[in-house]
Amino acid sequence: MTQRIKTTRRVFATGVAAAIGGAATGTWQSFGAETVHAAQVDGRSSKRTTAFLRRPDAAIYYEVTGSGPAIVFAHGAGGNHLSWWQQIPYFSPRFTCVTFSHRTFAPSTEAANGPGPAAFVEDLAALIDHLRLADVVLVAQSLGGRACLPYAIQNPSRVRALVMASTLGGVDYSTIRHPEVGREAVWAREAERTQAQMKQDGVIPGGGIRMAKEQPALLYLYSQINDLTDVARKQARAATQASVPPPSIEAVKQLSAPVLFITGAEDAAIFPGASVALASIMRNARVESVPRAAHSVYFQRPDTFNRLVDSFLRSLKIE
Repeated sequence: MTQRIKTTRRVFATGVAAAIGGAATGTWQSFGAETVHAAQVDGRSSKRTTAFLRRPDAAIYYEVTGSGPAIVFAHGAGGNHLSWWQQIPYFSPRFTCVTFSHRTFAPSTEAANGPGPAAFVEDLAALIDHLRLADVVLVAQSLGGRACLPYAIQNPSRVRALVMASTLGGVDYSTIRHPEVGREAVWAREAERTQAQMKQDGVIPGGGIRMAKEQPALLYLYSQINDLTDVARKQARAATQASVPPPSIEAVKQLSAPVLFITGAEDAAIFPGASVALASIMRNARVESVPRAAHSVYFQRPDTFNRLVDSFLRSLKIE
């Protein structure tokens, strides 16, 4: 029975991927040029633009919805541009919302033997330039932090604010002198048990045990989105990701953009205390911990996530 469910999910995911651009086979050219769609957001008519940004060795799928100050959402390893389905209806009536799929994530494509995550920052920069966005708010989930944090450091005049959701951007925080760093060992032991339980129960790590128990339909959707990217792409990305150097502690200290860290109190993938330690060395950063939430706060507790981001932006007069 378990195998039959997994197979059905894979068939369904492949079909959806094909429908949104032939991602399952990489035939993204069939999707065509930039397309404008009519949409209903918050009871009002809106416009959603979909297209691929062609890079020398990749095609980056993106969508633009709404109008106003620009927010660019960078998804994590378990998702793609669809991951932000609970954020776009909330923010697009007041903001220009940009979602995209990193190279190696459907329906974006990459040439064989491409650089993978090593090109994430360049892809983000190219997308922002392509859309002619003078400045942006960056919202990064998990893996997305590896694109957004370096971009914010390298382009201080173009980033108005940065949200780091369940992510450290790969930064090595072990040398930071902060009480939270010393608590990592305790967290790691509990996280190991939680991860083992998730593996035994067949729960996708980005979702978590509580989502599986309390929101099974939501976890199913999370799994469906994750499955849109085939295993071969995931393996290729994982093989190169560790070799990409993250920002240094000194570079993080010089970051000028205001930063909001959002962590899930039950996160078993990224040590929540590390965000507290990292924020302590930044010029302008704060941390919000969300109870009864795991690694994907934006997906599991969207009302809380949206409110925290909205309040952060309002405090900076970005609205």
